[in-house]
Amino acid sequence: MYKLYATLRKDLLLLLRDKVGITFIFIMPVILVLIITSIQNSAFDIVNNNKVPVLISNQDNGEAAVQFLDALDKIGLFELHLLRDSVNPVDLAARMHQEDALLAITIPIGFSERVSKRAVITANKAFQILETPESKSTQPLVSDTVILYYHPVLQDNYRLNIQNGLHSALKMVETKQILKVVYQSLNEDANVQQVDEDIFKSGIDVLEVPVSRGGIKTIPNATQHNIPAWTIFAMFFIVISLGSSLVKEKLSGSHLRLKTLPTNYLISLVSKLILYTGVCLGQVLVIFSLGVWLFPHIGLPALNLPQDLFGLFLVSLISALCAVSYAICIGVYARTQEQANGFGAVSIVILAAIGGILVPAFAMPEAFRSFMAISPLHWSLESYYGLFLEGGKLSDVWGNLLPLLAITFILQILAFAGLKKNNLI
Repeated sequence: MYKLYATLRKDLLLLLRDKVGITFIFIMPVILVLIITSIQNSAFDIVNNNKVPVLISNQDNGEAAVQFLDALDKIGLFELHLLRDSVNPVDLAARMHQEDALLAITIPIGFSERVSKRAVITANKAFQILETPESKSTQPLVSDTVILYYHPVLQDNYRLNIQNGLHSALKMVETKQILKVVYQSLNEDANVQQVDEDIFKSGIDVLEVPVSRGGIKTIPNATQHNIPAWTIFAMFFIVISLGSSLVKEKLSGSHLRLKTLPTNYLISLVSKLILYTGVCLGQVLVIFSLGVWLFPHIGLPALNLPQDLFGLFLVSLISALCAVSYAICIGVYARTQEQANGFGAVSIVILAAIGGILVPAFAMPEAFRSFMAISPLHWSLESYYGLFLEGGKLSDVWGNLLPLLAITFILQILAFAGLKKNNLI
């Protein structure tokens, strides 16, 4: 026990002398979490709260065009800026750059007239089917086009949401025009405007309820998603500090000097395992504390800790053990510090990519999802998400912790085999 204590004290002093290493271990992950969470929180605000500025070139000014603009405004996605004069596509593009607008919509001349004709044709077809189901109208529907100009910076999924909003507004206009024709045909004295308001105001609301194991109905925010993910990433990046430290000891001949003493190199490895596991838990404590207490003061959502704090500690402990075991395994097999740093850093990025940290699991190609099981970061992330996002307890995440423990055990066996092969023990 004294030998282990002495080795722990030696490793701790070496770590404290490495100011750059300590900065890399603690400060860099904090900066990373702050930046990523701020960016994603801003993205959430753009999608959920902020309206997209849209330039409107209305060349029609008919009833359907006015209804279309009113429908766009009610959707809540767009901040409409009406242009007084009709502009051509070149001038419209210039105005988009001048006014920093990502979208522009042109309503062509005759839009209202063509929508009205389409409504009449559709209503007549309905009446013909009611009178004689066998009869079919051969009159073609009148097609029309609303032109959408967009900035290339818009991503495809965001542009798809915008297109869905436009189609919803257009369908609303067409429905109003068809209802107008139908009611006027059935009853000339019908109050069409009142009927429209009654129909469109009596819609069925959608109540969003997040599904959680603990019955918690709090909607997860950007902080809940990012802090656990990037904390795992930071823990596994301990490979750069610990892996290079092991290689440095091998190159300096420390293990040979240990062989002349009544001790074992395994004690040194156990010392590093304990010390750097504590360092990883320190990373968790620092980053989670910032999420709980600092984030609300800088305009970011606060981190809501799960109810099962013991489960949170155990998930963090097992994740830290796996991260340190991976670093030891890399350090045992690497021959130079460059190999340890290069392979360690790149491999962690790859494991993070296939583990669902850099890219969400649902967005991965089907071929890559089969590789997620080999990434310890995936199982660690699923364990954290089971606690943070789903409101689960320790019993709910054991299915993710067992593979993580198995990977940790395999890494330690590989490290032991490497030590035996190199006659280090």
